[in-house]
Amino acid sequence: MPSSLQSLISCGTKLWLDSVDPQLIVKSRELGATGATSNPIIVSDLIKSGRFDSQLSQLVVQGLDDEAIAWAMTDQLVRSAQEVFAPVWNATEGNDGYVSFELDPLLEDVELAPAHDQRVARYIELGKKWASGHQNRMIKVPATPAGLDALVELAAAGITLNTTLIFSQRQYETARENVWRGAQRRGDGLEKFKSVYSIFVSRVDVYTEKYVPQLSDLAQGQVGIANVKRLWASNQEFWADKNLKLSQEIIFASTGTKKPEDPKDKYIEALAGSDIQTNPPATNDAIEKLGRIYVRKVDQMPSAEILDQIDQLVDQDKLEQVLMGEGVAKFSEPHKALLALISEKRQILAA
Repeated sequence: MPSSLQSLISCGTKLWLDSVDPQLIVKSRELGATGATSNPIIVSDLIKSGRFDSQLSQLVVQGLDDEAIAWAMTDQLVRSAQEVFAPVWNATEGNDGYVSFELDPLLEDVELAPAHDQRVARYIELGKKWASGHQNRMIKVPATPAGLDALVELAAAGITLNTTLIFSQRQYETARENVWRGAQRRGDGLEKFKSVYSIFVSRVDVYTEKYVPQLSDLAQGQVGIANVKRLWASNQEFWADKNLKLSQEIIFASTGTKKPEDPKDKYIEALAGSDIQTNPPATNDAIEKLGRIYVRKVDQMPSAEILDQIDQLVDQDKLEQVLMGEGVAKFSEPHKALLALISEKRQILAA
């Protein structure tokens, strides 16, 4: 009998790991994972472990400042993961096997961020820099006003994009339209065009529990699933007639449950059967222990009663506003913490 993760993959889901820990990357590849993603929290946790002190020491000796060390370490970890998934990229001719590299979160920091036009230009500059020379690296850009505006030029430059921090239909549609508009200007045509759109799931349910308590017990906890399934269906419909070689996919992100009483595989089960799930290592471990067999459910919507209630009671504009406010803070603060950690490590290693 297949394991839980094997059954998830067999029913059509691409499993990506929400980590670039070299040990976990190898383990997840053995379990069937075909990609991964990175962020400052992941990099911080790896540096805290002490396993990379020798690499840090070398970067300090080279005279790099804390910011440069943060990006050098991120680049090393992502490169290492890319090597593991490169055979997948080759076998699928570019349809899978990617590792996402997140651009500078401080571009969205409330206190440090430059003006809008400068942010857009910097996203484009950094996207081109960190994508250069890489076949199976995705550049992760947030669905903020500046990030969304940068997508056209980044896609036109032939960069493979992962638009992240998407909560609403407006964000998704803007990202998709901008990426597609830019892709049609690619100098190499559309043969290698690939894009993904990371929709955050569990955070939506955290929001509704706090801000929409009038939802019934039946609907509460189902808004994130209904939201992402609708966007998945819209994505399927939009790309269906474009005759593209590679799939333009939804990433089901934030798939770990936030409430202790929820089943650990609540979102995994509901979204099984298509596109990509980026699961934290702990979520994958919990799923394996469940010993369940998963079947395709991504195209099975909640009941009409639940959908009607969601449409009547959930203000999508407010949802996006609140979650993006929180999301941008969660985007920039971990990078500040990473820089502080590197500064602390620098002093310890020097001593």
